[in-house]
Amino acid sequence: MSVGGLFDLTGRVALVTGSSAGIGLALALGLGQAGARVVLNGRRPDKVADAARTLRHEGLSVYEMAFDVTDSAAVKDAVETIETSVGPIDILVNNAGMQRRAPLEEFAEDTWHELMTVNVDSVFYVGQAVARKMIPRGRGKIINICSVQSELGRPSIAPYTASKGAVKMLTKGMAIDWGKHGLQVNGIGPGYFKTELNQALVDDRAFSDWLIARTPSRRWGELKDLVGAGVFLASDASNFVNGQIIYVDGGVTASL
Repeated sequence: MSVGGLFDLTGRVALVTGSSAGIGLALALGLGQAGARVVLNGRRPDKVADAARTLRHEGLSVYEMAFDVTDSAAVKDAVETIETSVGPIDILVNNAGMQRRAPLEEFAEDTWHELMTVNVDSVFYVGQAVARKMIPRGRGKIINICSVQSELGRPSIAPYTASKGAVKMLTKGMAIDWGKHGLQVNGIGPGYFKTELNQALVDDRAFSDWLIARTPSRRWGELKDLVGAGVFLASDASNFVNGQIIYVDGGVTASL
């Protein structure tokens, strides 16, 4: 196979959770441009439909599947529907997630449980449902979206850090249990990226200046910076890569 062919996703089906905006949409776009048929997901059908129109305008093959990734029954039903109506899922990107900020001593219990359900439980629910389809086929790629906070802490986000540390270790556990069945399970750990969710930080001059000085690449991440890692981990180029987290962070985790 040619080097270019290693990264070709033509004909493969990719489910990307939380893909109506931000990182999920950027990764869906990249996988689609590499040839995959992309299934977009989110809780709100209207936002999923808007995202689908955006990708179809790029000439991509896109399907819409609005469901709640924190509802295990809904997840199983959605996976069955995709497998039947679109095709066998070859690639799963567990991207759905949320952030909540507060001093740990003031962090509300219900907010803790909400964050853990969205950030950790959903990775288990969707990962398990899809893996049960992949295992009999003897192949499959699962990409879990971690974070630099899988390794590093920051004030007021201890629960988020705990959740992303859990996703990192769940990624390794999935790779250990499912590698023997021909699956590769890896993670991407984004650094600080210019997204809608981070706009307040981007606009905070003091924080932005601090971050740029702290980052060896001396800039914020752009969503397009994540696409290469996503396509690599979804493709045959990563067939002997398993249980790894690729930090796409401009060097933040390498520098004190």
